[in-house]
Amino acid sequence: MLHSMSTTVAFASERSADEVNEEIRALWRRSGGTLSVEQREEYQRLVLEWAAAAPQPAKAA
Repeated sequence: MLHSMSTTVAFASERSADEVNEEIRALWRRSGGTLSVEQREEYQRLVLEWAAAAPQPAKAA
C-alpha cells in the first residue's frame, strides 16, 4: 500500500526571519564553508523556514 507524502513544510516553532537567519549563519560558520549532506538538508529546511517567516513585500496595484 502506498502512502502519499505531504509536501507542506511544518515548523515546530514560530521564529522570526532574523532568528532563522542567525541559525543559517551559525550553520555556515560551523561547517567552515562546506556543508555535509546532513548539513545541506538542515540548510534547506532552514531556508524554507526563513522564507515562510520573512515579511512579504506589498504588491503594487
